[in-house]
Amino acid sequence: MTATTTPTPATRPPAPPAARVALKSPTGGGLLDGAWWPRSRDLSAELPALAAVLGPQWGRITRVAINPMLWPVVPRKVTVRDHVLKVGWFTPELDPHKLLLLSYRSGRWDLLVIPPETDDASAGRLMAAACDPEGSALTATALIAAETARHEDIGVDDRAWSTEESWEDEGGSHASRAATAPPATPTATAPPATPTTTAPHAAPAADAPRAAAATPGR
Repeated sequence: MTATTTPTPATRPPAPPAARVALKSPTGGGLLDGAWWPRSRDLSAELPALAAVLGPQWGRITRVAINPMLWPVVPRKVTVRDHVLKVGWFTPELDPHKLLLLSYRSGRWDLLVIPPETDDASAGRLMAAACDPEGSALTATALIAAETARHEDIGVDDRAWSTEESWEDEGGSHASRAATAPPATPTATAPPATPTTTAPHAAPAADAPRAAAATPGR
């Protein structure tokens, strides 16, 4: 008896999610050409997805330069489909929140790197700022600092508002108003009338002394 076996098809690993990137119009000005929001700080995992998105628009990406301050591991090479992407790093010359890319066809591109832990709203504002067609005069680090300061200001306002609401709920407003209200002005009361002094009755006049001298007898 002959046994037949069916070959098991090879399973491919799931494709990584598409890179989160926003690009400025080619006619736009400024210091940045767009923004990239990676999902982690693993360059080996993040760069292939970025190159796959940018390749059709900018041509094959051949080199990447970063500042290693915010990347725990900097690989020297990353495989991207059918070619190898070389990775270089520069500490003093390159903004830590910027990624520099080089391609054969389009030359150099500079992307703002949005920290992976950034919330959706902040990331949206940063992408919009980096893609402003008028061209922001702020550097990548300055944009990140401005967004961080905005969050801190909102946090301070929220804490102050929560404290005020709690104070109101606990009756603080009423108690404060009661404590600070000026005391009522007392109504002036007329002093009691001074009793009329009645003059004492005049003492009766002393009787005139009677003549005590008796008529002498004869």
